[in-house]
Amino acid sequence: MENALTARDRVGVQDFVLLENFTSEAAFIENLRKRFKENLIYTYIGSVLVSVNPYKDLEIYSKQHMDRYRGVSFYEVSPHLYAIADNAYRSLRTERKDQCILISGESGAGKTEATKKILQYYAMTCPASDQVETVKDRLLQSNPVLEAFGNAKTLRNDNSSRFGKYMDVQFDYKGAPIGGHILNYLLEKSRVVHQNHGERNFHIFYQLLEGGEEDLLRRLGLEKNPHQYHYLVKGQCAKVSSINDKSDWKVVRKALSVINFNDNEVENLLSIVASVLHLGNVQFSADEQSNAQVVTENQIKYLARLLGVEGSLLREALTHKKIIAKGEELISPLNLEQAAYARDALAKAVYGRTFSWLVNKINKSLTYKETENLGWRRSSTVLGLLDIYGFEVFQHNSFEQFCINYCNEKLQQLFIELTLKSEQEEYEAEGIAWEPVQYFNNKIICDLVEEKFKGIISILDEECLRPGEATDMTFLEKLEETIKNHPHFLTHKLADAKTRKSLGREEFRLLHYAGDVTYSVAGFLDKNNDLLFRNLKEAMCNSENPIINQCFERTELTDKKRPETAVTQFKNSLSKLMEILMSKEPSYIRCIKPNDAKQAGRFDEVLIRHQVKYLGLMENLRVRRAGFAYRRKYEVFLQRYKSLCPDTWPTWDGRPHDGVAVLLKHLGYKQEEFKMGRTKIFIRFPKTLFATEDALEIRKQSLATKIQASWRGFHQRKKFQQMKSAAITIQSWWRGTLGRCKAAKKKWAVMTIRRFIKGFIYRNYPRCPENEYFLDYIRYAFLMNLKRNLPKNVLDKSWPVPPPSLQEASQLLRALCMQNMVWSYCKRISPEWKQQLEQKVVASEIFKDKKDNYPQSVPRLFLNTRLGNEEISAKVLQVLGNESLKYAVPVIKYDRKGYKARARQLLLTQNAAVLVEESKIKQRIDYANLTGISLSSLSDNLFVLHVLREDNKQKGDVVLQSDFVIETLTKIAICANKVNNVNINQGSIKFTVGQGKEGIIDFTSGSELLIAKAKNGHLAVVAPRLNSR
Repeated sequence: MENALTARDRVGVQDFVLLENFTSEAAFIENLRKRFKENLIYTYIGSVLVSVNPYKDLEIYSKQHMDRYRGVSFYEVSPHLYAIADNAYRSLRTERKDQCILISGESGAGKTEATKKILQYYAMTCPASDQVETVKDRLLQSNPVLEAFGNAKTLRNDNSSRFGKYMDVQFDYKGAPIGGHILNYLLEKSRVVHQNHGERNFHIFYQLLEGGEEDLLRRLGLEKNPHQYHYLVKGQCAKVSSINDKSDWKVVRKALSVINFNDNEVENLLSIVASVLHLGNVQFSADEQSNAQVVTENQIKYLARLLGVEGSLLREALTHKKIIAKGEELISPLNLEQAAYARDALAKAVYGRTFSWLVNKINKSLTYKETENLGWRRSSTVLGLLDIYGFEVFQHNSFEQFCINYCNEKLQQLFIELTLKSEQEEYEAEGIAWEPVQYFNNKIICDLVEEKFKGIISILDEECLRPGEATDMTFLEKLEETIKNHPHFLTHKLADAKTRKSLGREEFRLLHYAGDVTYSVAGFLDKNNDLLFRNLKEAMCNSENPIINQCFERTELTDKKRPETAVTQFKNSLSKLMEILMSKEPSYIRCIKPNDAKQAGRFDEVLIRHQVKYLGLMENLRVRRAGFAYRRKYEVFLQRYKSLCPDTWPTWDGRPHDGVAVLLKHLGYKQEEFKMGRTKIFIRFPKTLFATEDALEIRKQSLATKIQASWRGFHQRKKFQQMKSAAITIQSWWRGTLGRCKAAKKKWAVMTIRRFIKGFIYRNYPRCPENEYFLDYIRYAFLMNLKRNLPKNVLDKSWPVPPPSLQEASQLLRALCMQNMVWSYCKRISPEWKQQLEQKVVASEIFKDKKDNYPQSVPRLFLNTRLGNEEISAKVLQVLGNESLKYAVPVIKYDRKGYKARARQLLLTQNAAVLVEESKIKQRIDYANLTGISLSSLSDNLFVLHVLREDNKQKGDVVLQSDFVIETLTKIAICANKVNNVNINQGSIKFTVGQGKEGIIDFTSGSELLIAKAKNGHLAVVAPRLNSR
């Protein structure tokens, strides 16, 4: 808790005991406001928890939060509902003493929600088993059932508990919940028949109509519209936006099955709920004698069936009153007002007794049933939860508010007594002198209400029981006569002139511990009598509905004793409750409502001041602060503040008591500021603690610096040592790895060399274990060398020399390699290039090593023509017609007579070779008539086309010269298919001139080319030799 003191300016203090100005109500409320603004809804007054309803969901009730508060010292964590619950549970476990948690506050302050959260905390954190889980489920599921039947929408709260509830949860020796028991107090039965404007009846009526199945409603004779029922429309608020009746109905039905209701019991229970609605719709009319008569027969039929009674008997009981006088029964008819009273009284009695039966039924399902012999472990402890109405002050206060405020007076008396007792016991245990505390003792008010013969309750009962005409006003007069001198009682008659203006003639005022409350006596006697006419009791005692039959016992009809009044019953049950609470160790939760609009974040200071006053919080704080504001165990105090003194920091080896004494001396505490108990240090003033806490905050800065420096040094040293250790490990591993690798390599190398040498020795032997490695290596080395030195192309004839064992394989590989290169080369060449190569191959076949100028022609490409289109006469092309031109080249023709040189064009078609002079065809030689081609082996360019001369029309052989003789003759040989008819001669060539005459061409070697007619009539050709063969 001390951790939050440094932020006290912003979020206030977590414990009101630490308020410097603790007597100031304004300071108290301002602290509440600061914390509420920061969504800190819980604050302590010592061990008392003050809770402000946030009207919104806060993320502070998760499983993580439960774990945070579980088993932790009360002041070690921030204030919370779970801290109170856990502290009570741990005290129950460790001290084996019964505990109780008292939850109080006005309607809408969050009492019911607080009870739920505490039960959920125990359900989640306590030990579990199958039986325990069943009990947990029933404890939790009893809430929605009791809320449905006992809660209602009021002006202040949409889910207001209209009854007081005390629940005991039984724990076994292991701390697991094994059973429970519920006590209920003062159900507001009047709500069944009347609601103020803006309020509703109990939830169950609306849930049944909204969520009930059609078949169920038909059996109960109900309609879904709540406006059809007289008891549900008086508040004119059947629908509420914040309440989902249909969804709540499903929750209630499920809960009923969990707490062991069977289908018949549920049906009977809902029949009673429906009968109350039908009772409200029973209407009366007056006959001639002004006696009441039932006019809604249909409602009587439904009531007879649902309640299991005879319709005629019920009708009679609603319109007549049975009186027994001197042993004789008298039947008296009722007027309209009396009949309506009887109807409403029956509705209230049926609902009120059914609610008590429901609580008893739940208690039976929660009763612990022993399944084994536990021996000493049978002992169990009990933790009680009291969820009861807080002090109520309305504009109109009646009998109910009187009872509620009387209850709060008793609880305040108990609270002050137990608080003072707890304080005094702690002081005595610690050996510190107890200083009497001045406080307002409200025993005087409790006596005013409950004192025998002279108290308000006694006077009210006396007025209800006395013979004669007793009214509410006669009761008020009796009060004025009996307790007129009491300082806390005032009426219009007893007040001074100024006070009378605020007091009606039918009102009295009580000066409660929490303030003045004015009560109207109207209805006090009727509500206290709570009478049900005898004939109505008789009708109910004859009911065939099992629940009604249990609620109305026949002994009531024979019992001559007058039943206790409502206020006496409440007084007696309250006395028993006080005894229960006195026997337990109490914890307190005070709930506050921040505003009437149920809005989140809105803080209504006037309303909160009102509640602070009525809850007696300032009185509680004053009692708690009468002695010392702060107390802690020596060990806890020393552990927190030891750093402020050099003698106690960093450790204290002696007793904690001595260490705290040294610490306080160093801090300069004055003697009047503290006391040293046996186990605790007591500090009187909050400012002393605040100064110590502020000093600690400053000290934390220097401590943080030292701790950081020490931590950094430690962290870096540790990091260095880890790195050094890691480096050494890695180095040793790496050296070992390198050494092993090196040794393995050496071993491998030795083995390899040994095998290689042995293989070399046996290399010429057949394959055997001694030479297989060597032979494999030789093969591998040859193949790897071959891979690196393969021929680059088909012209590359290089090839590595194979070892003797791979001669045959080498030849096969070489052939395959060449074949692959040729195939790859052929696959890549284009059709044009293929044709070129084919022509070159033909030229090679014809001229290679035979013609001197052949080598010079090899690098030159063969063209399809040596003439442009414009050089060939169009007339010649026209004469050729459809014959496609394969090749054209300029040539020189030598005449047969005289060997005169003449320029011509040689055109090759698909069928013939044609000699052209300008635009005139001079000679056509069909390929069929071409018998051969002759040329010399020298470097001249002359050649002779030998022509078959069949008639005189055909001229003789043709002597031609071409600058492209190799290309030209290759083309002619291919076109004419005369590759094998090309003759290469040495010395001379004979050719036919015509008419049986022959010509001769003589070829000789010389320095330069010379062509001329020789004296012997031959054509002499001198050509230089380019290549020697």
